[in-house]
Amino acid sequence: MKWIPTFIDGTVVTIVLSLSTVIIGSIIGLIAASMQQSRFKFLHAIVKCYTQIVRGTPMLVQLFLWLYGFPIIGISVPAMPFLGNVYGSREFLTAVVALSINSGGYICELLRGGLESIDKGQMEAGRSLGLSRRETMSSIIIPQAIRVVLPGLGNEFITMIKESSIVSVVGVFDVMYTTNIVKAATFSIFEPLIVVAAIYFVLTFILTSLLKILEKRLKVYG
Repeated sequence: MKWIPTFIDGTVVTIVLSLSTVIIGSIIGLIAASMQQSRFKFLHAIVKCYTQIVRGTPMLVQLFLWLYGFPIIGISVPAMPFLGNVYGSREFLTAVVALSINSGGYICELLRGGLESIDKGQMEAGRSLGLSRRETMSSIIIPQAIRVVLPGLGNEFITMIKESSIVSVVGVFDVMYTTNIVKAATFSIFEPLIVVAAIYFVLTFILTSLLKILEKRLKVYG
């Protein structure tokens, strides 16, 4: 029972990490998807290269690159002590950056699909009302596309909660890392793993249930 607060603290860190990752990843994905809609071909090439690298390499490799590789060439995420020992640590902030960039690649593809699902007549209608291409995208096309892909973003959040467990290998205190703490103190391996598995299951079950309610309200089925 005395380890319950440790598991709770680790769970909170996992939720904060996953939520931060999906929010920042959504911003990155939206920017990348907007670049894909641009008339400039070099922007298309940049986004295509970005998504292929992100989707074609393991997340763990990307995390190691950001944490150990890029600092060698001067690219490093600094610690922010004012955020606390956990949330302000270099490891946690680097994990947020690495996972956000990874998530952004997948969200970009989600948004691209959503944008392509919108009738092309919407763009013509916006232009006929005197709106520029950018204004039509931001005021008409993108809001509709986001509504379409919201269930997909929910799934990305669920996936990120599970995949964020890899940050424990670089010392980030998430719910998975708590197994190392309990194991070192009690020499028990099986029990803490069962507890952590149950926590992940409860989190994903709750989010999946909420996602189903959202899909029904939006009447969007995939």
